[in-house]
Amino acid sequence: MSEAVVDDIVAVLPPLLQSLEALSFVARHLNPPEFAAVMEAAGEPDQSLQAVRPRLSGWPEQFAGLRSSLETASDAALAAFAGLRAVQHGNGDLIAVFRALRHAPRAQEALYPLTARLPPVSSFFLDPGLREDAGLLARFTEPANENTGILHNNNEPGSRGGFSLYVPEYYTPDRAWPLVMALHGGSGNGRGFLWSWLRDARSLGAILVAPTATGSTWALMGEDADTANLSRILDAVRSRWNVDPARLLLTGMSDGGTFCYVTGLGSASPFTHLAPVAATFHPLMAEMADAERLRGLPVYLVHGRLDWMFPVQVARQTRDALSAAGADVTYRELDDLSHCYPREMNAPILNWLGGER
Repeated sequence: MSEAVVDDIVAVLPPLLQSLEALSFVARHLNPPEFAAVMEAAGEPDQSLQAVRPRLSGWPEQFAGLRSSLETASDAALAAFAGLRAVQHGNGDLIAVFRALRHAPRAQEALYPLTARLPPVSSFFLDPGLREDAGLLARFTEPANENTGILHNNNEPGSRGGFSLYVPEYYTPDRAWPLVMALHGGSGNGRGFLWSWLRDARSLGAILVAPTATGSTWALMGEDADTANLSRILDAVRSRWNVDPARLLLTGMSDGGTFCYVTGLGSASPFTHLAPVAATFHPLMAEMADAERLRGLPVYLVHGRLDWMFPVQVARQTRDALSAAGADVTYRELDDLSHCYPREMNAPILNWLGGER
């Protein structure tokens, strides 16, 4: 690689990765009354990225693929910040904030292929606490095994009913692997929600499936086309990879978390563990659920005390109702969480899935 190209990469990568971390910070701490304070705390890494972005032009053609990934990731990160800054300056509302944050997973998707070539990018997609783990790092020095990495099945932007999948590059079929099926929130899609879990699945060794609802959101009322689709997706994954039948987690955010209850409490559900996040729940769900299914069912319930969409009292009532029905409930109430996805809970949930308390 030419010295000039290396210099450009060294200049661009730090502000790009810092911008992506800052966007994750905003997404995690987003609370409408505190938006201005959250933006201030996130800093201004986008300004540094904007300053070095021109260095990605004019590279030799042999580096076109590398340049394209960095350009696409940088432009998506800058687009996210542009949308957030507009709201910060009084032009837009909460919907505009959510729309801006949709650029962040697009940036990560563009950047991820560079994990095999650029160690700082590979490190970015690991749990911060494991970035110095010699054993884990050694796994990524080897070429990726066949049928691993990120795969998309009929899950292009705007499509419905498909799924995105991540299989750790060090996957081997000689042992059974835990599986996480993660359901996006209302109006979301699996291709974007995959990135809420990828860092943890990659670090801790889990197959990750992120489906997209068949409708505009999950089938929370009326005809349920999603349960059958999730079953079909799970069967397809299990037919190709060695999945541990005792560690099948269904989790989800908001509407996705609520659908964990709708489909996961049914007697025919194949999932061994449920982990709804920022979800709502009606007591009738517990009353109508199969009593045998509920008895001893491991449920990891996560909710924010500041949740403005589904008040925390609902989560507390859910904990009590499920416990009374015989479920084995683990409850985590986060004092600083609004209606956001708390990515820091992924590792504890995976440890719980593996049998740790």
